[in-house]
Amino acid sequence: MCKVLKVSKSGYYHWLRSGPSKLWIENQKINSLVRSIFEKSFQSYGSPRIKSELEALGYKVSKPRVARIMRANYLFAKRKRKFKTTTDSNHNYPIAPNLLNRCFDVNREKQVWVSDITYIQTKQGWLYLTVIIDLPNRKVVGWSLSKDLTTDNTIVRAWSMAIKNTTLQEPLIFHSDRGVQYASQRFTSIIKSYEGLVMQSMSRKGNCWDNAVAESFFKSLKVEWVYRHNYKLSSEAELSIFEWIETWYNNKRRHSLLGNRSIREFEIDTYNHELAA
Repeated sequence: MCKVLKVSKSGYYHWLRSGPSKLWIENQKINSLVRSIFEKSFQSYGSPRIKSELEALGYKVSKPRVARIMRANYLFAKRKRKFKTTTDSNHNYPIAPNLLNRCFDVNREKQVWVSDITYIQTKQGWLYLTVIIDLPNRKVVGWSLSKDLTTDNTIVRAWSMAIKNTTLQEPLIFHSDRGVQYASQRFTSIIKSYEGLVMQSMSRKGNCWDNAVAESFFKSLKVEWVYRHNYKLSSEAELSIFEWIETWYNNKRRHSLLGNRSIREFEIDTYNHELAA
């Protein structure tokens, strides 16, 4: 064995007597942590987010080193296939102007909410997920999962969740695509009931980039989570989506926009900064 490894017998026996080096032990620990973090992220984290997670645990490790460890352990973030839109903009309802105009960089909560609808496939049929996202921290403040695309079961339910624990004191822009649910009299009457505190905004026709934040959220949800499951029951999908949004995305998942901090960490840092100001 010594000949094959090109080490001296005395060196080998010295290694046996002294035990593994501190560097070797540290490397093994970091290797184990990288594998653990990767699995806890549902195999969605790449080296930047894993590096941030290690730093939060007190380990100073470079991104190239994390990348090398991931390659050596065959750890590759899940990325696959696109998804189609559920937008139905063929209606005769009035269209709101594009007030947001791709200005996604806002600095306070409840300044801009964006919303969209996508589909979730199960063996029992389609489910439709509606989300409302607060732009500054990308937090999902309201969502609903329904078996149909009616206005009441999609955006009205999601809006009710978002507004339940919210007090609007300054104007809020609510942005979406031109889908019939958002343009319907049922929903626009809800918006108008806030007497100027809520202003409705809609994307230009066929332009997904006008609602890029919501589109990005759905991409993350689909490739990191939904496409890895084969839902047999609607109830199974409902529990799964709840787990990803409320337990993972809103609390633990690290976001590149937030400096690879979780939404919760970002909120705490913002609160502490405001106290110190």
